[in-house]
Amino acid sequence: MIKLLAAVSLSVAALAAHADSVDTLKDFIRDVKTGRAQFTQTVTSPDGAKKKTSTGSFEFSRPNRFRFVYAKPFEQTIVADGQKVWIYDADLNQASSRRFSSALGATPAALLAGGSLDKDFELAALPAKDGLDWVSATPKAKEGAFKSLRVGFRGKELAAIEIVDAFDQRSLLQFSQFAAGVNLPAETFQFKPPAGADVIEQ
Repeated sequence: MIKLLAAVSLSVAALAAHADSVDTLKDFIRDVKTGRAQFTQTVTSPDGAKKKTSTGSFEFSRPNRFRFVYAKPFEQTIVADGQKVWIYDADLNQASSRRFSSALGATPAALLAGGSLDKDFELAALPAKDGLDWVSATPKAKEGAFKSLRVGFRGKELAAIEIVDAFDQRSLLQFSQFAAGVNLPAETFQFKPPAGADVIEQ
């Protein structure tokens, strides 16, 4: 009987921990208005045979402002200024922009930068894995570019995002040196195409 009660208690505790991971994500979206981190992104092909790794930095300010800077192996900058999303490829010296609403929808960037969780995503707690508490965020829009998202927390700190796109390609972003509530100048989320750049506006 004691063993049974112990097992039941552990199961209840585990369920509570899983439920708390959804609350952690909701608290993060509600309370953390700005943040910055370094990231490593690993993209794996659907068959798992090919992997590509890139590194860079990430900053956000709610609502609807963020900046991804890919440093290696190729330089690329993605900036959302609240109205538009700019993508700049340094090698091509080419910048393109789209309206924020049409560019993002139910994407990881929209989720982190202030997307409406209840409107855009179905949330569910997942078992802890690799030392992280995970939450699945499934886009409600079936025609979107992503099949599923998973957000991982280490305690209350954002640690990882895993994305599976419509072609079953898997992208894992692992964050380090995360800092919440940082002071980010307004120009962080402004983008001006460099002189001579090809500019494509959609």
